[in-house]
Amino acid sequence: MAMAQSAAALLGTLRHSSGDPVECVVAETCIGGASESARADALFAASGVGATLTVTPCWCYGSETMDMHATRPKAVWGLNGTERPGAVYLAASMAGHAQQGLPAFAVYGRDVQDPSDASIPADVKDKLLRFGRAAIAAASTAGTSYVAIGGTSMGIAGSCVDPAFFRRYLGMRVESVDMSEVARRIEHDVYDGVEYSRAREWVKEHCREGKDWNSPDKRRDRARLDEEWDLSVKMALIGRDLMIGNPRLAELGHKEAAEGHDGLAGGFQGQRQWTDYRPNGDFMEAVLTSSFDWNGRREPFAFATENDSLNAVSMLLGQLLTGTAQLFCDVRTYWSPDSVLRATGYRLSGHAEGGILHLINSGPAALDWARVPGRWWESDPEGCLVATEWCPSITEYFPGGGWSTRFLTPGGIECTMCRLNLVEGLGPVLQIAEGWTVELPAEGHRTLDERTNPTWPTTWFAPRLTGQGAFSTCYDVMAAWGANHGAVCVGHIGADLVALASMLRIPVDRHNLDRDAIFRPASWQRFGTTDAESADFRACSAYGPLFG
Repeated sequence: MAMAQSAAALLGTLRHSSGDPVECVVAETCIGGASESARADALFAASGVGATLTVTPCWCYGSETMDMHATRPKAVWGLNGTERPGAVYLAASMAGHAQQGLPAFAVYGRDVQDPSDASIPADVKDKLLRFGRAAIAAASTAGTSYVAIGGTSMGIAGSCVDPAFFRRYLGMRVESVDMSEVARRIEHDVYDGVEYSRAREWVKEHCREGKDWNSPDKRRDRARLDEEWDLSVKMALIGRDLMIGNPRLAELGHKEAAEGHDGLAGGFQGQRQWTDYRPNGDFMEAVLTSSFDWNGRREPFAFATENDSLNAVSMLLGQLLTGTAQLFCDVRTYWSPDSVLRATGYRLSGHAEGGILHLINSGPAALDWARVPGRWWESDPEGCLVATEWCPSITEYFPGGGWSTRFLTPGGIECTMCRLNLVEGLGPVLQIAEGWTVELPAEGHRTLDERTNPTWPTTWFAPRLTGQGAFSTCYDVMAAWGANHGAVCVGHIGADLVALASMLRIPVDRHNLDRDAIFRPASWQRFGTTDAESADFRACSAYGPLFG
């Protein structure tokens, strides 16, 4: 029980992505057999427990004390102490979990502890916290929705939203909303007019307009640009209301619209059916994915441009693990050291000496990335807004107009890029690349940045290279990336993503992590130990999606 209390105190330092502290429920008694297991399980079910940790310094009856809940992530910490066989229980329990098809994480300290030592060793803490972060994320998706506003954008496979994937792997439903609903709400004033006026004033005060990069014959006049601002702000209000609802709409007589769609993640098709005649979704998407708006700080939305649902899920995983705003980007260009030298006269160095990737997106990205992103409740709205400018969208791309974000992410930020892909005959796979943002000399950045659309935000990214496989060189990272989009999270969170993916039964097809950082359920080792990547594929296939 003392181990349980100390573990609960440690895990209680974690937070949900909402910022709320994690609540730990400890069983009322120690668990020595099936009847006590049943009482503990009843308590956990009544308390809404989403994951369990079993702890013991001694022997117990493994198959009688196991958590038998099929979709609940679980771990067992067996004390490494020679006086009593906690490690023996751990091994027996892991064998029972494997035999019954219930994957569980095994936590076992490297060093023997004395009976009087009540501390949690550092290596055990790392595993407990990694399990906790991943388990909270895995438990947070079930029963929620992906809100697909529109359908497939420009043939992008990720925006062909697959309801079976969301249901089986994440426990989510897909809510499909035609883009005509956005038009209806604009034309029939189905939004909070008071909040709209406040938001519009906030835009005038805080959203700094930048250069119009259109050729003179393609520029829109001031009246048209102001109208585009009006519509863009209304779209942002409506996009949020479609995701989570708005009680104020019921007061205005729109009871159904007030409900929303219980969205945990979502996306907006935009191109091209919408953007050929209406302002693009850039302002809506940039604001929704950021950690603040005209109402102040708030939890970001995992909201994808072009309705790329697979990149929205990639964003969602990072957000649930860290509580930070995610960067949606095109993985656009590999710049070799020679190419940069030829174009700018500048020789890349440091993390970038092997080359860089130009991460950019045709429209939005969370404004937090104009600075160094932090947890949303600690973000710097004013600093992000000062570092961002809004340019009239390129008319050639967006005949309906709109406003595009333009900023440059600072260099030196530890970050992780990931991407979920669906493969016929295989299912979902996740790829992970840890690395750093890079800062170029101002003139060098300008030269490279203006070779493509300069109205879009830029992040220069250097992945950590291992000299092997897809991470042999920066070029190999770009060439092996599984789609045109990626999601970037602040921090080196690759190991947490690996643990989370194993809980969801999604194999990781490539990563650049050290072997010692990998933490998966113990039964993954039964599928092979010399090639952990192949074993991951076999284990995920054998167990199947978490939610069936």
